[in-house]
Amino acid sequence: MRFASRFAVAATAAFIFATMGAPAEAASGSCGKAAELSVLPSPFAPWKGVPLRVMIVTEKPLEGVMSLVAPDGSVAVKSSDRHGGGPYSWFAEVAEPTAGTWHATLALDHPTADCSTITRDISVSARKPDPVSIPPGRFWQVRNSWDRETESLFAAWIEKLFDAPPDQDLSWKAWHEVLRDQSRNFLFNYLGRGEDNAKTGLRPDCADFAYFLRAYFAYKIGLPFGYSNCSRGIGGKAPKCYQWFDMEHPEATRPPPPPEQEVAPVAVADAMPPAQTPGLLHLFGRPQSAETPPVMPPAAPAKPKPKPPTNFSEYLRDVGDVVHTGAVRVAASDENTDFYTVPLTQDALRPGTVYADPYGHVLMLVHRVPELNGKPGVFLAVDAEPDGSITRKRFWRGNFLFVHDPALGSPGFKHFRPIVRDKGASLRRLANAEIAGNPQYADFSLDQSQMSAEDFYDRMDDVMSPEPLDPVKAMTDAIASLNEQVKTRVTSIENGRKYQEKQAGEVAMPNGPSIFETTGAWEDYSTPARDFRLLIAIDVVRGFPDRVARRAARYAMPSGKSIEDVKGELQGVLASELGSRKISYTRSDGSQWTLSLKEVIDRATSFEMAYNPNDCVEIRWGAAEGSEEASTCKRHASQAQRAKMSSEYRGWFRERHWPTHT
Repeated sequence: MRFASRFAVAATAAFIFATMGAPAEAASGSCGKAAELSVLPSPFAPWKGVPLRVMIVTEKPLEGVMSLVAPDGSVAVKSSDRHGGGPYSWFAEVAEPTAGTWHATLALDHPTADCSTITRDISVSARKPDPVSIPPGRFWQVRNSWDRETESLFAAWIEKLFDAPPDQDLSWKAWHEVLRDQSRNFLFNYLGRGEDNAKTGLRPDCADFAYFLRAYFAYKIGLPFGYSNCSRGIGGKAPKCYQWFDMEHPEATRPPPPPEQEVAPVAVADAMPPAQTPGLLHLFGRPQSAETPPVMPPAAPAKPKPKPPTNFSEYLRDVGDVVHTGAVRVAASDENTDFYTVPLTQDALRPGTVYADPYGHVLMLVHRVPELNGKPGVFLAVDAEPDGSITRKRFWRGNFLFVHDPALGSPGFKHFRPIVRDKGASLRRLANAEIAGNPQYADFSLDQSQMSAEDFYDRMDDVMSPEPLDPVKAMTDAIASLNEQVKTRVTSIENGRKYQEKQAGEVAMPNGPSIFETTGAWEDYSTPARDFRLLIAIDVVRGFPDRVARRAARYAMPSGKSIEDVKGELQGVLASELGSRKISYTRSDGSQWTLSLKEVIDRATSFEMAYNPNDCVEIRWGAAEGSEEASTCKRHASQAQRAKMSSEYRGWFRERHWPTHT
């Protein structure tokens, strides 16, 4: 059963009610149709024993006041707080609704002769209804279809989930902390099955996190979902996907590695003698010489067939075992993938859009802050780190990296590829041409794949801030973004310090490029990828005055001042801002040590070798040997590990060149 098209003759706002079986009644007339509204109550079947939450979503930039009117005619709650910038949304909640017919209304600030207030009815039961039914032996049922309307609801849900003032630091230690916050998660226990009460222990990394959020929304609303088994890219070629699994066939999980991945170089741990270098590697990862035929290991006993998941949490665990950043970096022209590239426009870059970092990271947009009074506009995004933490951060050149390299795949902004049911009743993903020609989407674009890095960032500046920027405010905003990135590193290093306090022994260090993409404690507590990005971010801030001079036409230059005058002023502001901003970290003995942002930047060369969790935190923050700051250091990485770090590995960081497997 499909959601009604937002262009249907029936009042658009009723589509959730009419197709999902929620007890509600749509108002008639042309007002709702013209407004193109969607109204979604939560839970699926409202009753007086749980809070009633209502979300109104529209693609049009309407302004108005949302109200929830009780059965007796009294206004229980009002909200004029409109979220978003496409789609636009309002939220309201009543903690203890009475049974009867409620009315969700939107009174427009700028009414027309035939449209001033839009009203939708919501039936609240006096008794607890049965939970959403699911066929025996299943844990998921497709009730609805992906289209522009459900995509808008997904975007509004994502935005609400990570909502906070733009300048507020927003982070969580684990993903379940986000979902269990009922003030954020509009879909908490939406199905009436207590589905969000159980502890899962899931710790998604950045790629898992994007998939998990999409899957969670699809599970709640009854939409199809799927994921691919992909390679990470090797031999100068972009990642490719080989198998696709939809949620109607959960038994087909935990597939074998993709063909390219089977022969990829593996992470050889420290047990290999330093002088030994891997020769030819076969699929079991055992080093062989070019002259000696490979020695085949004894046949391994057949593995038992994995059990299909019995609930949503088990399904997510299976998804997390398969997906990784390679799935998001597949070449833009490839349509055997879970994502497609979009144009760089405000309409396309909506909450729920993912960003594929070429160096193996994934972020998701959650909000756009519009340009205001000369202060730059900005996109806010969230990501998950290997240690399980989740952080909201700004889009800027320092943490949304963009570079074209055939071996890395296609970076940039992408949408989840729509999943539809074909005439044979099977689920499939739309091809690129189908997306481009579908009026519900029509947003497939290869533009990003044809942009240089400078073109990409220039275009993003134009999208975020269409009007000329105040150069001082723009640079101050870049410094704030760097400061945010350094504060995030504080959390990462502290997690490593706490781990080492509890864990005896040395964390094994992988070899070669695998230091950036491995598993276990090294992935959780080392910071090579984050430090690589931090070094680039430092370059961006240091070079900001030169960037303003290069793009002088992009900025609102003060009257009577030359470009060189403005550049000199920016350099003075830069020195002042870097000196005034401070961060503190916990030293090995538990004491606090404070650094200015200027000191962090001055230590940039130290961050070329500051990513090893076997080193004390003082070393990881670049403390000079013999200094008071370093006096509390009691732990050092082994000489063998330090030797590897100071070899060609250090050159990767110094030259800002991400290594790839050959």
